[in-house]
Amino acid sequence: MSKTDTDSRSDTQTESQPLVDHTVEGETSEEIRDEWTNYDFDGEAKLSVSELNVYYGDDHALKDIDMEIPEQSVTALIGPSGCGKSTYLRCLNRMNDRIKAARIEGNVEFEGKNIYDADANLVELRKRIGMVFQSPNPFPKSIRDNISYGPRKHGDIDTGLLARVLGRDDGEREERLVERSLKQAALWDEVNDRLGDNALGLSGGQQQRLCIARCLATDPEVILMDEPASALDPIATSKIEDLIEELSEEYTVVVVTHNMQQAQRISDQTAVFLTGGELVEYDDTEKIFSDPESQRVEDYITGKFG
Repeated sequence: MSKTDTDSRSDTQTESQPLVDHTVEGETSEEIRDEWTNYDFDGEAKLSVSELNVYYGDDHALKDIDMEIPEQSVTALIGPSGCGKSTYLRCLNRMNDRIKAARIEGNVEFEGKNIYDADANLVELRKRIGMVFQSPNPFPKSIRDNISYGPRKHGDIDTGLLARVLGRDDGEREERLVERSLKQAALWDEVNDRLGDNALGLSGGQQQRLCIARCLATDPEVILMDEPASALDPIATSKIEDLIEELSEEYTVVVVTHNMQQAQRISDQTAVFLTGGELVEYDDTEKIFSDPESQRVEDYITGKFG
């Protein structure tokens, strides 16, 4: 980007937000324009976030975030460490509620209802908006039991001696559920002959796909992923990326990643969070990486800071 382009951009900026004063070395100071984050897309929004602010004690971690997430697509969240990406992701199914110091203000609407309403059912919410964490965290149980744990807990399947005595055994349904979930997670062919084995004996990449299968077993509508491939080798990472692309045909997927090349490969749209917990730009992934509106985003994706 030329200096002339940068100067022209600065001259046409509106006073939509005050000049930032919390940039780091290598990051340009500029005003944030509302239109940079008003992403216009076809179809319906699965999640709508408005005026979202998050505090950890006195630390203002996220500032006035407005963002709509399209259904059946992959949304990537990128930005340097500490910019609020994972905090934002956890807001989408209220995982930040588990952090005592966290305070959340604003609205997160899921299919028209604010998930932060006092009457929100968190168990049902986290069933419909599942989450896959950075490090694989399979239960120290069999592969089969890892998949069926969620449906059992939610009362969707009933197995065991008492269920058999009462004629309510869902054993066959459980087997179909396990097979379906593992196939969706591209793991069935690798483990179908050892479903009774302890899941901790799987490789790291297999464990992560098992965690994705465990998430899918509860029939979610949205899948949140917090750097799901950061701890994996390139081959396992490639399998996770292929899986994410396949899942977006049926589910709404939101992924936090530090890997900008990965964001380019897997996502339909990308949101860039930068210093100070600000959403600076949100648009089609191709647009973000080829012709960003914000000079700060240009600085970040070209490696001048972060």
